[in-house]
Amino acid sequence: MLAHCTLWPEELAAHYRAQGYWRGETFSDVLDERIQRYGEKLAIVSDTRRWTYQDLGAEVERLAAGFYALGIGPNDRVVVQLPNCAELFSVIFALFRLGALPIFALPAHRKFEIGHFCQHAQAIAYVIADQHAGFDYRNLAREVKASAPSLQHVLVLGEPGEYRSLKHLPRLESDLPPPPRPADVAFLQLSGGSTGTPKLIPRTHDDYLYSIRASADICQLTSDSVYLSVIPAGHNFTLSSPGSLGTLYAGGTVVMCAHPSPDVALTLIAQERVTITALVPPLVPVWLDAIESLKPDLRSLKVLQVGGARFNSEMARRVTQELDVTLQQVFGMAEGLVNYTRLDDPIDVILHSQGRPISPDDEIRIVDEEDQPVAAGEIGHLQTRGPYTIHGYYKAEEHNARAFTRDGFYRTGDMVRQTPEGNLVVEGRAKDQINRGGEKISAEEVEHQLLAHANVIDCAIVAMPDAYLGEKSCAFVIRKNDTVRGIDLIRFLRECGLATYKIPDRIEFMTQFPQTGVGKTSKKHLRLEIEARLAGARMNP
Repeated sequence: MLAHCTLWPEELAAHYRAQGYWRGETFSDVLDERIQRYGEKLAIVSDTRRWTYQDLGAEVERLAAGFYALGIGPNDRVVVQLPNCAELFSVIFALFRLGALPIFALPAHRKFEIGHFCQHAQAIAYVIADQHAGFDYRNLAREVKASAPSLQHVLVLGEPGEYRSLKHLPRLESDLPPPPRPADVAFLQLSGGSTGTPKLIPRTHDDYLYSIRASADICQLTSDSVYLSVIPAGHNFTLSSPGSLGTLYAGGTVVMCAHPSPDVALTLIAQERVTITALVPPLVPVWLDAIESLKPDLRSLKVLQVGGARFNSEMARRVTQELDVTLQQVFGMAEGLVNYTRLDDPIDVILHSQGRPISPDDEIRIVDEEDQPVAAGEIGHLQTRGPYTIHGYYKAEEHNARAFTRDGFYRTGDMVRQTPEGNLVVEGRAKDQINRGGEKISAEEVEHQLLAHANVIDCAIVAMPDAYLGEKSCAFVIRKNDTVRGIDLIRFLRECGLATYKIPDRIEFMTQFPQTGVGKTSKKHLRLEIEARLAGARMNP
């Protein structure tokens, strides 16, 4: 078992097994069974690949042998930063077979994040594409390798430069290690993060496969389902809700969309007869406008999922009025709990809630600031515990003491209320986090970077409203002198290697910050301040 992980208490684990949630399967077991059952059926489509289940299995076998010959084995951590491509799945299933642990980095991550993942997890390998969306990941690997002494291998999809190509791995002269156990950690996902850099989330074969299987059932996936992966495939939403892994579990076909522009995605829906896809809220109006002008053939599309951030009810209504699809709202977190509106829910539930949990054993508590239950229907802090919600982050003992209650409930940081029917309505966030169109930004992480600038005395990052993304980030800064400009601070953050989506969308300078009654910076008043300034800008262009 991987060290530095807090997993389920044995009595809860025994209950989840007895209830049949945990079936004692591993990802390798699932893939082997699907290969036997579906063989020559199409499994994955991407820009240059059309893999059957047998093709996928053969590539997984080749990579597993090559990785093991390099010395990658059980419990070794491997940062995987690939775009939406078929090879993402051959790489991670090869690592699953070895008992090595993928860390799902996103294509937008840069030196600051990747360096932290490699150092914190002591990763021994880093898997990248050569280039994607105009960015050369080999240059990033060079920077990361210089600061991560554990990193032994950089493996490249495409032209490897000075590194090793995924196409040319060494031959294995011995047997593969024994396969992992179902209770073992399978991989490490990334938290949205409200304090510092993203935390690493340990997910086991048992718990994650239950979430995938139950999601596939709720979304009524079959071997005829065709899922289009539009947003980054490493996100929990697109990976398992039901996502690509849920589709493969059902024996369906996954279509990888490397570029999320509507003209590319809508063409793929028509060409591949896509039946289900998932979007974050900011993409929805863009797609609706493109559909109106392009008039693509969407007759195959049955379900449009929207999640990653709260979805405006009026925009939800527009989807149901303009498209001949079933809208499904999804609200979840990489730490575990996932909620869905069901496909047969009444329209009011679909438009005005974020659904209800996957499992009968998903325990929900909605509490006040003192952890006391609020009255039925009142807004409070969401806490949860269940068969696929973690009990602790990887190597984060101090943070775990704050993020989890003594009886193992996860403090999600979401403010919600629950309807009489059991559906959750998300009302906002309590954690110090900005949800920028589904991408979670830790205010503290960006603040730490800004405070390293020689001319920054103090700073505070807050969310500001945005009609397109839901929220954007605004940095309030107290500077030593007025020679430093906003553009200087943005340039500084880019040079720090911060992911682009974390760079503040707006910088406002102040001479002092409003204070709370106990002398802390009042972010509540700063949020009101930026709303007033935005309103003033609109009134006085």
